Amino acid sequence: MRKKEINRFPKLTAICMLILVGLCTSCKDLLEEEPKSLAVEVFYKTPQEVESAVNAIYPPIRTQMAEYVATLECHSDFLYGRGSWENISLYQGFNDTNTGRVVPFWNGFYTAIRNANLVIANSPDGAAYDSYKAEAKFLRAFAYFQLVRNWGAVPLRTELNMEQRDLAKSSVDDIYAFIEKDLLTAEMGLKPVATAAGRPTSGSAKTLLADVYLQMAKYPEAAAKANEVIQSNKYSLIQVTSKANIQDNIFGPTVNNSPEEVFYFKFSRLTNEGNYLLFIVNHPSTGLFGFPGAYAVHGNKTNPIFVNWNANDLRKSLYDNINFGLGANTLVTSKFVDKLATTNRTAGNDNTVYRYADVLLIYAEAAARAENNVSPAALEALNKVKRRAYGYNPAVPSVVDYTAADYATTPFLDLIMKERVYEFAFEGKRWLELKRTGKASELVLANKGKTILPKHLLWPIPLGEIDYNDALDPVTDQNPGY
Repeated sequence: MRKKEINRFPKLTAICMLILVGLCTSCKDLLEEEPKSLAVEVFYKTPQEVESAVNAIYPPIRTQMAEYVATLECHSDFLYGRGSWENISLYQGFNDTNTGRVVPFWNGFYTAIRNANLVIANSPDGAAYDSYKAEAKFLRAFAYFQLVRNWGAVPLRTELNMEQRDLAKSSVDDIYAFIEKDLLTAEMGLKPVATAAGRPTSGSAKTLLADVYLQMAKYPEAAAKANEVIQSNKYSLIQVTSKANIQDNIFGPTVNNSPEEVFYFKFSRLTNEGNYLLFIVNHPSTGLFGFPGAYAVHGNKTNPIFVNWNANDLRKSLYDNINFGLGANTLVTSKFVDKLATTNRTAGNDNTVYRYADVLLIYAEAAARAENNVSPAALEALNKVKRRAYGYNPAVPSVVDYTAADYATTPFLDLIMKERVYEFAFEGKRWLELKRTGKASELVLANKGKTILPKHLLWPIPLGEIDYNDALDPVTDQNPGY
């Protein structure tokens, strides 16, 4: 007997997954889901059956996004964890208390991959099914993108080997090549406009592909894909003039299909269909969340990132100074608000995977790296994000714009990183950026005063995977330091 029969790819698990999971339905008209009992040994018969199978890809990712984002933020040089997250932000590695934080992420991403493989393998050919298979490949690529950045080399399970129990790890390069291929197919098969709220579009695929190319250091390709999204004129930044505008109009619980949305995981105020992140980060004293928060991820006023942040930047106002037992300098975010939430999982705020601000900053960095120069277009993309943050019209030049004098003294790429840490705090991006740019050790030491070891750059392969998969050696295939 195996030590652990974890959720891999046996047929019984596959069938059960199709009939038990559902992507959320809500007053926001999210994806309509009516899962059916479908045999995986034969092709699905109708577009409705394929759609139900596609919908089953979402929940294993969506339901864990809040804790995934929180865990990534605890690793960063800006935010800190409390309780079982504390050791992560202290760079003491994983132990019996906190290793359980990352095992569900591995299992969830692979469950989503398994479900995507079922769609790709068992859907009929024809125009009626192309967009569904493209959607499955987009989600599979998204899942592998998370796996490879956090765990490195991992088993590459596809529709061709999903019945194979024992599978060796594929190289990082092979995994990225597979992701790229999936996204190129998804880009061609997805529609420019979402068929339902929460479904990816061709713009979603281009944006994810641009991010993947940036990770792969394929800068001309990253710039080109991001620019295609910009030139489509389908997206724009929402103008804001106050803290409340940011809370309500960009991240609010009733926002749906905003011009800034490129790809979001959708949530609603229905029971157990809300965004759990609000419970993780809010503090009860603020009254911003209708249920007592856990304030488990927080900031600190003495962190140099916060100290050096211009007070006129509206994004800085999204932090409340609350001493809940960790000292007078403790900060709690007010970025996500839902006063009408009644439980820890009834906040209606969506999980913002890719916003138009992502597209602009990906383009600015990729173009500058590709051209080894700061073009007017790259500078304008960066300035649009900064203008909005200071309450100006993003499309009109302003007094807060970066100029040639700014990047003559501070490298342009550092200015982009500064805007990213301000713009995307509590969205799970900073730690992955620090690793990608090779600045994790430098900036964690500078901003948190902590020294990180090479082992902290990758998460441990779950023991359940090593126990189950005989193609993995428990010594040589485990990530270094675990």
